[in-house]
Amino acid sequence: MISLIFCLAVPLAVPVAPNYAEHVAPILIKHCVVCHRPEEVAPFSLLTYEDARKRANFIVQITQEGRMPPWKPEPDYNQFHDARVLSDDEKGVLAKWAKIGAPSGDLAKAPKPPAFESNWQLGKPDLILEMPAEFTVPAGGNDVYRCFVLPTGLKEDRTVAAIEFEPGNARVVHHALVFLDQRGLARKLDAKDAEPGFATFGGPGFLPTGGLGGWAPGSTPRRLPDGLGRMMAKGSDVVVQMHYHPSGKVEKDKSKLGIYFTPKPAENIVGLLPMLSREIRIPAGEKRYNRHVEFTVPETVRVVAMTPHMHLLGKEMKVRAITPEGREIPLVWVKDWNFNWQDTYMCKEQVEVPAGSKFVMDAWYDNSADNPLNPSTPPKEVVWGEQTTNEMCLCFISIIGKNPKSMAEVRMAALRQMVTPAMLLRILSGN
Repeated sequence: MISLIFCLAVPLAVPVAPNYAEHVAPILIKHCVVCHRPEEVAPFSLLTYEDARKRANFIVQITQEGRMPPWKPEPDYNQFHDARVLSDDEKGVLAKWAKIGAPSGDLAKAPKPPAFESNWQLGKPDLILEMPAEFTVPAGGNDVYRCFVLPTGLKEDRTVAAIEFEPGNARVVHHALVFLDQRGLARKLDAKDAEPGFATFGGPGFLPTGGLGGWAPGSTPRRLPDGLGRMMAKGSDVVVQMHYHPSGKVEKDKSKLGIYFTPKPAENIVGLLPMLSREIRIPAGEKRYNRHVEFTVPETVRVVAMTPHMHLLGKEMKVRAITPEGREIPLVWVKDWNFNWQDTYMCKEQVEVPAGSKFVMDAWYDNSADNPLNPSTPPKEVVWGEQTTNEMCLCFISIIGKNPKSMAEVRMAALRQMVTPAMLLRILSGN
């Protein structure tokens, strides 16, 4: 568990002569060191004065440009927990501190770095599941999609408050999706494959009995609010679908999944509404390609969180709801998409969407030579697919309904409106 020092106040105005101990350290502790510490995802640590001093000008540059802390949603389009946003005063403190030579101040007054019990950001999980054996990722070739069966041994139904995925090898783990299987179907597929797990593409290769979410670079784990949970039935296996992207050399991976149960059975079960389009065909050179998706919800629901997803050509995604009267309900708007900083954005307050409203998603892509992230030079046509060089148009919306019956109505309506028979067959078959 992270130390309570995270709650320290930061300056509300820019001091005349800010120093590290009293002014800069609290800002770095509040916003930066959760990633900028040894054995974490960031390339360097910011736990000490020397760590910060030698990078003072760089810190100013990337914070003034808005590249750090990484936070993509528009600030005035819905409000989210854990928003990693520096205030103007905090940016001013960093800038003035660097300009006057990055003084240390009295280091005895500096707050102690936070204590991390482990690499688990949410503390020790209630249940830790690990891939049964190392999987070898080849040096090159196509991306690898593989499912791994992780038995839970649960003797009773439980509700899940959060999951935290720990990639065993961040150089090759592209993303992971977490499914549930109560019928043992995934075990049968696993038994037919000589290597650990089993190969799959486009889906998990079986019809899941539930899901717990997923992980992508930049994801921040967070518990669901009190009273909410995702169902995990007794006897379920967790099936993790791993997407590996070869690094240029042979690599091995053995990832872990931490599961956090609710203290008592959840009163409301959270379900996933996938807003998606597979009808993607982006012409070479197209700078502003758009995909538009709508879904009319038959029952009143409350939105808990959103998880947008695109690949390298993605530039912008906007998700909202439009009521029958024409009122717009903001959900999430990412104007500067970055494939390396994806996250699940949990609403500070659940957002009610009345029956008959339309969920609307717009996504834009840049397949021109002006896009520095374009994987093809010169650009070539890009279609839907799970390779990194393909594209996706997807936003998982976590919702709760009035009761299980109303949630079932929403799921059936989503299948009717957004999934063609051919698409459903591909999803269920994994082809």
